[in-house]
Amino acid sequence: MEKANVYFTSFKATGQENLLQKLHRLMKTAGFENIDFQEKYAAIKIHFGEYGNLAFLRPNYARVVADYVKELGGKPFLTDCNTLYVGSRKNALDHLETAYVNGFSPYQTGCHVIIGDGLKGTDEAIVPIDKEYVKEAKIGQAIMDADIVISLTHFKGHEMAGFGGALKNLGMGCGSRAGKMEQHCDGKPSVNPDACVGCGACQKICAHDAPEITDKKAVINHDKCVGCGRCLAVCPKDAIAADFHDSIAVLNCKIAEYSYAVCKERPCFHISLICDVSPNCDCHAENDIPIIPDIGMLASFDPVALDQACADLCNKMPPIENSVLDENIKTFHNDEGHDHFHMTHPDTEWKSCIAHAVKIGLGTNQYELIQI
Repeated sequence: MEKANVYFTSFKATGQENLLQKLHRLMKTAGFENIDFQEKYAAIKIHFGEYGNLAFLRPNYARVVADYVKELGGKPFLTDCNTLYVGSRKNALDHLETAYVNGFSPYQTGCHVIIGDGLKGTDEAIVPIDKEYVKEAKIGQAIMDADIVISLTHFKGHEMAGFGGALKNLGMGCGSRAGKMEQHCDGKPSVNPDACVGCGACQKICAHDAPEITDKKAVINHDKCVGCGRCLAVCPKDAIAADFHDSIAVLNCKIAEYSYAVCKERPCFHISLICDVSPNCDCHAENDIPIIPDIGMLASFDPVALDQACADLCNKMPPIENSVLDENIKTFHNDEGHDHFHMTHPDTEWKSCIAHAVKIGLGTNQYELIQI
């Protein structure tokens, strides 16, 4: 496979061109206008940030992308899917409220926010892909209804996948609640008996009679459960959760396959900003100090090459003093020859995601970095 073009610009700005104008120029140079946006719906996949987190991308960047889409005749909307865990984005109402509090209102970004998998995380499209780990991906319906997908990613560390880049933003981020369960585990939730009050809400919502109430406590029969996630959405005590037990490598392979499902058979464009590189995902309700200095903005039609380029650039940077990365380097007495993201979270690795994405034909990890 030929090398993919990945376009890069630093965060250095001048009186003649600010960062927002620079992002527009980056997108234009990378070929954004080669996409036919006329009267097309364009889903801009972004992370709105958990309430309390301040490392997420500023909404000003989303405004640049939305305005550019409209300039080219398209109909943009910002989107993300509900979370599997308990937090400020577990249903569409809380998710929208969090997005607005964090600045992603239509007045700030110039376009509307649509939660991709609906009110309770169950509005999904089944996308046949017949890959090694995933046969049918469960993607948020609004995202699959779009004609074009644009990923606008905050590149950062991640406590499970190693780092959160374009593939994580697309694959895990676009999965419905059931899709997220499929990636994280075998797709079957369980009940915490200490939190369960035996109200029966899970029984009423389940179409397969999987939840059973015994001694005023719910238990989910995994032989009947299909992993739809509806019980997680309706439990008033947040007593139901997915069982996380797949290996990191399998998780990463599933992320790659879900990204394939999101991107296949329609135009896609990918942007990643390497700034405020927090050690953990923006799903956290807090953010630690960055592990490395800010680097710049990158864009490509190839999400695999983009992630590889971002990781390579990050690994060339010195750690920020007193960051998790810096502390781990000192603890392990290994200050060279390591991978920054693996050193930040020694139980993780990210290369399996890249390798599997190449294997299934999503893109290439061979790239030419073109600085503008």
